[in-house]
Amino acid sequence: MSSVLGAWDVTVHRPSGPFPSWFEISNDLGEIVGRYVGIWGSSRPIPSIVIDGNRLSFALPPQYEGCKSDLRFELTIEGDYISGQAWIWEDEPYPVSGTRAPAMDRAAGTPGEPIDLIAAGLEGFTARWTDMAFNWSMENGILVNSAKGTDIVSIQKFTDFRLEAEYTYPEKSNSGIYLRGRYEFQILDDFGSEPSVGSSAAIYGFFAPNRNAIHPAEEWNHAVIELIGRKVTVELNGHLVVEDTIPGITGGALDSNEGEPGPILLQGDHGPVSFRKLLLTPLS
Repeated sequence: MSSVLGAWDVTVHRPSGPFPSWFEISNDLGEIVGRYVGIWGSSRPIPSIVIDGNRLSFALPPQYEGCKSDLRFELTIEGDYISGQAWIWEDEPYPVSGTRAPAMDRAAGTPGEPIDLIAAGLEGFTARWTDMAFNWSMENGILVNSAKGTDIVSIQKFTDFRLEAEYTYPEKSNSGIYLRGRYEFQILDDFGSEPSVGSSAAIYGFFAPNRNAIHPAEEWNHAVIELIGRKVTVELNGHLVVEDTIPGITGGALDSNEGEPGPILLQGDHGPVSFRKLLLTPLS
């Protein structure tokens, strides 16, 4: 059983494209428990887990996947590698492959030269989805997403860094910044609401901020986000609101390759948002 326990970074291989996923199986005082993150949504518990030697089967209800039946996985562990099949939408299974999630425990590096991610406008970004509307533009030095459409992804990739962001949005909008393309810092018009794992400045689906420090819609917000390995600190409008270690990828991640450098992804498919500052300082 011990070979199965722990966190796993996996990919479900669909003909239409990869389905990044993460799950964790643990022994809680003799009870086997688990949690799962798929291509969409938040971390949620796995209610049905069966372990037989190095074989693992589990099932859980859909969240935002849009399927009528449970998601099912049948997997085999060989050392730090995992493979098998997943049933998500169709009766036929998809192949699954992955690795044990890396530890990523490390100290902060030396700050490098700051990189202005929007100084060159859209030249530093590419569209995540070419079949969705591209509603991003530069307006007087401000990076603007005017309506729901594709996310954009920085061409440069990063490991550890400090990111300073200034952003605003209209009423009822929703966006996010994906750190290394894998961990979502939530942007949301929820001024005055109680903090939750889906609220402003949350690490989506995992950590709620300790307070709601967001300004009302149409006002500018200032965030400082530091990511070292999986250790994240978030300051929003002068308040330290998150300080923790992210368990794994969040819903909407580009991939599940946690040990690799990754880009900055700006979410565009949920609503309008504007950035007047995206200054990234590498910590190497």
